Amino acid sequence: MATSTENNSPTATGILARIRGVAPTLTAAHQRIAETILAEPAAVAASTITELAERCATSLTTITRFCRELGLAGYPELRLALAAELGRTNASPRDSVIAFSPDDPLSMVLRSLLASDMRAMEETAAQLDVTAVERAVSALVRARFIDFFAVSGSAGVAMDLHLRLHAIGRPCALWTDVHSAVCSANARDHRDVAIGISHSGTTAEVVEPLAIARQRGATTVAVTNFPRSPLAEAADIVLTTAAQDTPFRAGGVAARHTQMLVLDCLYIGVVQRTHETSNQLLTAATDAVAKHRLPQR
Repeated sequence: MATSTENNSPTATGILARIRGVAPTLTAAHQRIAETILAEPAAVAASTITELAERCATSLTTITRFCRELGLAGYPELRLALAAELGRTNASPRDSVIAFSPDDPLSMVLRSLLASDMRAMEETAAQLDVTAVERAVSALVRARFIDFFAVSGSAGVAMDLHLRLHAIGRPCALWTDVHSAVCSANARDHRDVAIGISHSGTTAEVVEPLAIARQRGATTVAVTNFPRSPLAEAADIVLTTAAQDTPFRAGGVAARHTQMLVLDCLYIGVVQRTHETSNQLLTAATDAVAKHRLPQR
């Protein structure tokens, strides 16, 4: 399985987003290290390996193993990655975590939401493996049929890409009911593509049909916030987002814009490779829809 983050150097991408993404699958000792880094990245960047080990009540060897879990050679590379990310953040400061109170004015809520979503999208773009995106685009262009598996909020995001691909002549369907999803997955083979979308990567109704489609030989693509999730394990290509849970705004809600960014990139890639046909179909669709628009006053 090729994942979007494992193919990129964490020193060149968002190391904090990488740590958040793998945190749920870490051992207890490694989770303590991750929590310390996420809580005080600047302090850790300025600390020696011995100081971090003492702060986390663990050994130097455990710190080194944690770094290798992230794809880093060792602790010096972790400090370098943290310093580089902190430098980018200081150059363009934005609050990555927002908290609201019942008395906050909506003007402040709006500014905070904008800052948080822009940061999440920037982190998603920074750590997204473009090579993996290109592989997914190639598979979509070649596909005999494309299945989308998603439920709840992710289904709304999936529907957008489903409708846009449908408009340019790509045979596809969105399945939000698991019974229908597994039936369609069973009909797939090596000529087809299946895309599963889930922020947590643990939604059974999405993981199950994607795994079946892969067993049948289809190229499977996962869009998730967690590169070691069950959904990622069921995929040939993993495209990761970098959204965070915030008060009043669970991770699934915060993930919508980052998911849309990834799916939009897939769509543009398909249109680029099928430009002549896609342009003709989009022009015809625009003309057809124009007849159903009311005249402006």
